[in-house]
Amino acid sequence: MLDCIEKETGANPRWSVIWLHGLGADGHDFAPLVPELVRRDWPAIRFVFPHAPVQPVTINGGMRMRSWYDIVSFDLAGRADSRGVDESVARVEALIAREVERGTPASRIVLAGFSQGGAVTLAAGLRRAEPLAGLVALSTYLPLGTEALARLGETPEPARRQPVFLAHGRQDPVVPFSAGQDAAQRLRALGMEVDWREYPMAHQVCLEEIDDLRRWFQARLAPHSG
Repeated sequence: MLDCIEKETGANPRWSVIWLHGLGADGHDFAPLVPELVRRDWPAIRFVFPHAPVQPVTINGGMRMRSWYDIVSFDLAGRADSRGVDESVARVEALIAREVERGTPASRIVLAGFSQGGAVTLAAGLRRAEPLAGLVALSTYLPLGTEALARLGETPEPARRQPVFLAHGRQDPVVPFSAGQDAAQRLRALGMEVDWREYPMAHQVCLEEIDDLRRWFQARLAPHSG
C-alpha cells in the first residue's frame, strides 16, 4: 500500500477523493487545495493524496524521483511505460479497495489526478468493472494502451457511466493541449459524460479551474447533502 497524506473535511466521511500528483511531486502537492475546493454544506469527505514510488525516469537522465511510471520519450505515442501504468493502476485499485473497506462504496469515490497522475486516473477509470462517482483528469492525456482501449471501444460498459472532468491549459508546454482535446473526444465517443474545460494557462492549475471543478463536485454531491 502506498504511503498517503489524508485530510478529512468532517467526522465520519461519507465520500472519498483519491488524488494522484504529477511527475516529481508528491502527495503534498494538491493537499493545500482542499480548503479552496470544498464547500461547507458538502457531506464529509476523506481526501487521500498518495505518494508515487521513487524510480528512475528515462527522459530525466535516469534521475530517481516520484513517478507513476517511467517516461521514455517526449513523443506522446511512446511516452508512457505501459508496464509502469499497469502497476500504478493496481496500486490505485488497492487504495480504492481500502476506501471501500472503510465504508465508502465505489459510487462515492472520486479518482483525480494531475498530468502523469491524470493519465493513471484515466487508465484506471477506463478499466473499472464497477463505476466510481467520477474521474478528474487535469492537464493530461490517454496513455499508450489506454488510448487503444478507448479507440477500440473495449472499455467496460460500467466504466462508461462514470462522469469525467477534463481540463487543460491552451499554452501547456509539457502535455500538448491537443492531447487533452483528443482524450475528451475519445471518451465522448465511448458515450461518457465529459465536462471539458480549457484555460489560458501553461502546465498548472488556475483559480477559474478550481471554481469549475467545485461546481462539478457540487453536481455529484448535492443529491447527498444535508
